[in-house]
Amino acid sequence: MIAGVTVGLVALPLAMAFAIASGLSPQAGIYCAVVTGFLISALGGSKTQIGGPTGAFVVVIAGIIAVHGVDGLFMCTMMAGVLLIILGATGMGTAVKFIPRPIVIGFTNGIAVLIASTQLKDFFGLKIDKVPGIFWLRMETIAANFHTLSYAATVLGVVTLVMLLACRAFSNRIPGPIVAMIAGTIAVVAFKLPVETIGTRFGGIPSGLPHFAIPH
Repeated sequence: MIAGVTVGLVALPLAMAFAIASGLSPQAGIYCAVVTGFLISALGGSKTQIGGPTGAFVVVIAGIIAVHGVDGLFMCTMMAGVLLIILGATGMGTAVKFIPRPIVIGFTNGIAVLIASTQLKDFFGLKIDKVPGIFWLRMETIAANFHTLSYAATVLGVVTLVMLLACRAFSNRIPGPIVAMIAGTIAVVAFKLPVETIGTRFGGIPSGLPHFAIPH
């Protein structure tokens, strides 16, 4: 129960953050985390299997949505599922062990840099209507609009980052993301910091079940 609550406190806000970074609404991240988490647990073959939001897909999903929209994302998801079934049925999935370690490390570091670049706008509270999907254009746009920096958002981001690093350095038993999230929320409410929230940017999260519709 403790593990479930801990993962839920971290995974749901993380899912909302990934959805926003991908160009979707925050509730899309919640729906995705809940539904896929249930399916992984129900259909998985391990008692200790963990499913949750994956940062590496932010860059891929954002590119798909920018060009093909949400319906295109649904189609790509179905295509990926078919490929996974084929790899599993034919045993070709074992080929992943032949991918050299430098390629995996390079890919992971590259994704980390790309994801970090997508968060600079919110970290510094910059006033940018639309952030370009291409890396160098994104950095040019951020540099051109850096004069719109919000000191409140920047201080909040820096303090949150320091808290994450401090909790990890002090003890692995301290859940840094939960501590930082709760402390940051309390600070914004208590000091009435002028920073964007889910409520101010998206009007909150709708209650009830989502509207079901067949994709185009």
